Order: sequence, then C-alpha cells, then structure tokens
Amino acid sequence: MHILPDPTVVSDATVPPQTFVVPPEGGQTLHAYGDTAQIKLSGQETNGSMVVALGSTPPGGGPPPHRHQNEDELFLVVEGSVRFLANGQWTEPLAPGSIVYTQRGAVHTFRNVGETPSWQWIIVTPSGFETFFSKSAEVFAAAGGGPPDMARLLAISAEHQIEFVPPLVVSG
Repeated sequence: MHILPDPTVVSDATVPPQTFVVPPEGGQTLHAYGDTAQIKLSGQETNGSMVVALGSTPPGGGPPPHRHQNEDELFLVVEGSVRFLANGQWTEPLAPGSIVYTQRGAVHTFRNVGETPSWQWIIVTPSGFETFFSKSAEVFAAAGGGPPDMARLLAISAEHQIEFVPPLVVSG
C-alpha cells in the first residue's frame, strides 16, 4: 500500500509510475458552496492528469450554475436523487448508477432534489479543480457560517477560469 503524500505540499517533480491505494477515510475533505468534497486523488498523485473526489450534497444543495474553461467533469451518481442542468435543460432525477459528462465550456450544475444527502464520484480532467475548491473552502471557513467574501470567491474563480453564470430556477 502506498501512503499518499501531504496534499498541502506542492511539488514540481513528477511522480514516478506507481499504484496509489486510498482507504475509504483517505483524502482531504473540503467544504465549500454547501457541498463536501473528499479529494481522493489530486493532480499531485496523477501527474496533473485528473482529480478524483467523492462529493456529498445536502438536500436542496448544489453549486451555482457555472462553466470551466480548463476542465471536463464526469459525475457518477452513487446515492440520492440528483438533477443536472445539461444543455440548458434540467434532467429528471437521476438514479444511482447514472453518469453525467460535462465538457469544458458547457454551463452546468446539479441539485439534490431528495430528502437525504446525495453522493457522487466526481472525476475532473486535467487536475486543478482541487486547488480551486480548496481555496474556496478557505473562504467559506473564514466566514464562520456567515456570508462568504464573494469578491474573493469570484477572484479565485477567475484565477481558475471558472465562470459563474446567472442563476437558473430549478423546477419540480
């Protein structure tokens, strides 16, 4: 078993070919935008090729509509009732086992429309999303449960070429 390096240590060196094993409790857990992401593999372990996270969203939660200019995202619904904004339309609630793939540049979001937390595997290529989410989590933590510093969140988003778009109404 390979022990993962400290995710806060940034290294310019590439990781030699190896196998990483991450236990269920492994990875860095971050809280931002009302969601929790447990970063299982970051760009540090994947030589920048991807991020793998296990995301949890409370009932009624989900990120604001947005688009990534640098990353594609793949969502694998594990548990709960989740609707996705896909191609300008909201899907019906997706069952566990459903997959949603969003190409870079496409406006998207999701909403937990169930009564219990939803769980999804999130795979982002290439890496970089984990840095955006970590910096955002710091802003939310600094707010101590109050309103986050929106100017700082927008600056972090711009730095990572993630653009929030006007809110859309979730129907049904």
